[in-house]
Amino acid sequence: MNKRTSATRRWLGGAGAILLALVWAFPVYWMINSSFLPTSTLTALTPTFLPFGGSWANFNAVLFHSGFARALGWSIAITFITLIVAIGFAFVAALAISRFRFRGRRSFVLAVLLVQMLPAEALFIAQYQMISSLHLLNTVIGVSIIYIAMVIPFTVWMLRGFVAGIPVELEEAAMVDGLSRNKAFMKITFPLLAPGLVAAAVYGFLQAWNEFSLALILLPDGDKQTLPLWLRTFIQSSAVQTTNWGQVMAASTLVAVPVIVFFMFVQGRMTAGLVGGAVKG
Repeated sequence: MNKRTSATRRWLGGAGAILLALVWAFPVYWMINSSFLPTSTLTALTPTFLPFGGSWANFNAVLFHSGFARALGWSIAITFITLIVAIGFAFVAALAISRFRFRGRRSFVLAVLLVQMLPAEALFIAQYQMISSLHLLNTVIGVSIIYIAMVIPFTVWMLRGFVAGIPVELEEAAMVDGLSRNKAFMKITFPLLAPGLVAAAVYGFLQAWNEFSLALILLPDGDKQTLPLWLRTFIQSSAVQTTNWGQVMAASTLVAVPVIVFFMFVQGRMTAGLVGGAVKG
């Protein structure tokens, strides 16, 4: 293969990657652009690709004349509880099935995988009855319990791979040097698991933050809702009233901002963890 052919292939690969990135980024751009425009402009026959003449009116309407703050508080509380509890349980379970041999280990791993394969809709009735019998409908704790159960199977499977990828000999070498088992784990293994914990946290955050169907069932009270439920209040079901698409896009942008901020924050930690693991390995 000559240099000219290799350069052409790299150029085509780069062009294809840029085109794919544009296809992925365009809906986000369109959402942000539309959030600054009035509905009359958005529903015009000629599309407006730049928000010239736009304003912050849609954001003001969403922030100060709706239940945004209340829904934001519910989403933050449920997501925080789900992340802390699910990652904690998944981490301990992943350690157990990766580092210890016990009766029923293979069956447990298989059960975790099978639970993940079950369609969520098949469990809705049972989950609703369980939470209702515990008198936890319309509560943060009730929704968090179901979200934790939803997130744990996949995070166990994900963290199991990270734990299995770290040689146990590293801990044994530290113990030979005089460290106890717990100190060897905390000083050697745990830092190397940082990228896996961050990846599991990102998955759990996205699942809890964006979930809609379960929240719709477990939060029947209209005054108690998460951000995905709150978003639907901007859609008018009446044929007489028209949907304010500018406010819908502004609300969608506000819901997406915490996800972007969280990912940018965690991405830096993930890179640091990967570099740290490479140096220590």
